[in-house]
Amino acid sequence: MAERSFAKEVQQLRVGAGTTFRGEGILAITKALLENGVGYVGGYQGAPISHLMDVLADAQEILGELGVHFEANASEAAACASLAASVHYPIRGAVTFKSAVGTNVASDALANLASGGVKGGALLIVGEDYGEGSSIMQERSYAFAMKSQVWMLDPRPNLPSITAAVRHGFELSEASNTPVMLQVRIRCCHVTGEFEAKDNLPPPMTVKDALENPRRDHSRVALPPSTYSHEQEKVHQRWPDAVKYIRENKLNEVFGPEKARVGIICQGGMYNGVIRALQRLGLADMYGETQVPIYCLNVTYPLIPEEIVVFCGGKDAVLMVEEGQPKHLEEAVGAMLYRAGGTCKLVGDGPFPKAGELTGQIMLAGISSFMGDYGAAMLPPEGRASNAPPPVPVLTDVVPPRPPSFCTGCPERPIFAAAKLVEQDLGPHHIACDIGCHLFSINAPFDIGATTVGYGLGPASAAAFNAPDANRRSISFMGDGGFWHNGLATSIGNAVFNQNDGVIVIVDNYYSAATGGQDILSSRAENATKSTQHPIRDAVAGMGVKWIRQIDRTYDVGKVRAVMTEALTTKVKGPKVVIASSECSLNKQRRERPIKAAAEKDGKRVVATRFGVDEDICTGDHACIRLSGCPSLSVKKLDDPLRDDPVASIDQTCVGCGNCGEVADAAVLCPSFYQADIVHNPNAWDRWWDRQRRKVIGRLQARRDAKRLRFSHL
Repeated sequence: MAERSFAKEVQQLRVGAGTTFRGEGILAITKALLENGVGYVGGYQGAPISHLMDVLADAQEILGELGVHFEANASEAAACASLAASVHYPIRGAVTFKSAVGTNVASDALANLASGGVKGGALLIVGEDYGEGSSIMQERSYAFAMKSQVWMLDPRPNLPSITAAVRHGFELSEASNTPVMLQVRIRCCHVTGEFEAKDNLPPPMTVKDALENPRRDHSRVALPPSTYSHEQEKVHQRWPDAVKYIRENKLNEVFGPEKARVGIICQGGMYNGVIRALQRLGLADMYGETQVPIYCLNVTYPLIPEEIVVFCGGKDAVLMVEEGQPKHLEEAVGAMLYRAGGTCKLVGDGPFPKAGELTGQIMLAGISSFMGDYGAAMLPPEGRASNAPPPVPVLTDVVPPRPPSFCTGCPERPIFAAAKLVEQDLGPHHIACDIGCHLFSINAPFDIGATTVGYGLGPASAAAFNAPDANRRSISFMGDGGFWHNGLATSIGNAVFNQNDGVIVIVDNYYSAATGGQDILSSRAENATKSTQHPIRDAVAGMGVKWIRQIDRTYDVGKVRAVMTEALTTKVKGPKVVIASSECSLNKQRRERPIKAAAEKDGKRVVATRFGVDEDICTGDHACIRLSGCPSLSVKKLDDPLRDDPVASIDQTCVGCGNCGEVADAAVLCPSFYQADIVHNPNAWDRWWDRQRRKVIGRLQARRDAKRLRFSHL
């Protein structure tokens, strides 16, 4: 169950020529794939292109009508490897995944694919996850394009440019027999707009046709001695063919006047930020008409030296707008100008920071500084006045810090509350974390976890701590998504083979939850197009693990604590695997909320559980918060002059998971939590019980009031 359904939006994919297509970038990319005769599509979900996988999944009926095969792959490596269908056959294929971590995983397949080359167009749509909104370490995909010598497109973030890039990506791939990367950032994925649609084209050859008519060309297989000729072919044939296509089709764009004293070279994905900064400086209008020449690199690899030299000719200075580091483009452009004997000064790092996302404010400050130094005469009076952008208030001064945390009701929170209690009992342990929602355990209030090195690699990262003579064992965490992506062989298989004595906790929330709630092999729900309901326990046992414990309700903090304690103290040798299973709270709510709303509307009895804190019992030590961290659990001040400390309080966002009470019970805290069942459409029995409760409560209140000390005015 993905976090967002595109079932309604994908119907637009059926429109043909003469229709204006309106929607998000991810929908436009899918439409462009269908318009350009794609034969098969695959990928692996991950920000910022998770929704592209969701769109493709919701569009399977339309894909099937055209004879297009779609596959949600087990990993980015599996997705990239599937492009091998384009090696011997004139079939266009496209895969999509997150970068840079996804490209890391896919790099083995990509290197081999790039060596042998392709016959059909092969397009890799990589979601560039760089900048302030990123969830990963900060790297760029550019180095992968250079390393494997595959071409990289970086289109301007508007729908006509994005869809054109898909078409040119296939054609460039076929013209040069080389895979092509199409780089899209989060703003590119979710930009809205319109473009003129074309008719969808069935693939000239389907994968079914290829399967029934197999072909083989030994020279395309990436094995010696062919690999040596592949390298020569890359340099002497494929590269020139790519440059020729890029130049003839004018993939890179030039905006603004032909002659000026200064100019700007930018990545295509940076164009919107550049033109907006120029608008704010009074050097461009709202339609993109600019007074400063811009050379927009919709193809960032390979670069075209002749175009760059011509653009820089006659200019005093050119600003290179490149995001991230190392400054690959700046260094390459500088070398081209030097070889050509150019006198133009290339400016890059000076006005811009050496690393980090080029946000709107940073872009404005950088271009403003450059223009002030080299093109002050071009600045209108209002532009000169804005050379020093107004200071932006430091957010930490006006917004209280709030580290990322688990969602309200998340079934993973009690696992780490139990881990903290185990730590109190047995002392600290080396804890290895993994990629996924459970990684929030490294933040307050849990502060658990020493390392995280890759998806499904949590237990593998603890392999070096396999010391049988030590008095303590390592603990490692891994999610169900990471388990099926990479962890089964790399972490579990490695632990079994090397007789690792550590404890491995597999956090099973039924979905690939961190990427949007997509189904995986162990998902409990029925999936019409995928095979689900394959228990993780069976896979772990099949790998050779002997000590396995399954917990089917992680909210039972006491049980989780007991099982983890047993795993850390048992005399059984070899890996100890704990499978902690409960459904992702968000997906559970998405699934149940419509059902409950419909039942309530139909007059059926519906019970909603909520929890609260008894203010008279709460001691105000807030230990419950330190062991839970639930966003719905906060504090509030009392109107009691004798109690200065705020007490714990649960707000209306509570989803009734019960974790707070379970933690209080397991940790032997004050019994201040209570459960309240809100009954919609109560029946006669409910009403009778309500009357009885009110009577008893009323009598108890009257008895308490009678014993109270009263003061009267004389």
